[in-house]
Amino acid sequence: QVQLVESGGGLVQPGGSLRLSCAASGNIFIISNMNWYRRAPGKQRELVATVTNRGSTGYADSVKGRFTISRDNAKNTVYLQMNSLKPSDTAVYYCNGGPLQNIWGQGIQVTVSS
Repeated sequence: QVQLVESGGGLVQPGGSLRLSCAASGNIFIISNMNWYRRAPGKQRELVATVTNRGSTGYADSVKGRFTISRDNAKNTVYLQMNSLKPSDTAVYYCNGGPLQNIWGQGIQVTVSS
């Protein structure tokens, strides 16, 4: 069974940085687009960033210029580098992928607060 496991979340002050990692088990990783979503309290789930199996990337307007998504196919891992963090980035972040885009990680909390 394919699994996605996130790591790297936590508490950071405004303006700080965090890097999230998502490790995938199974051999579907290299053929799959991978995504980071987030859900803030009281808000709908939001697509934050996407990286295709060929390495093309896309971002939500709210994070453009601050977040960078990347992947290491040799390690079956996708990353989300988050810089210049704002309190509005506080959310549970989820890794998503798979051939049908229907595999989800358990989620990891990111809190931006002074």
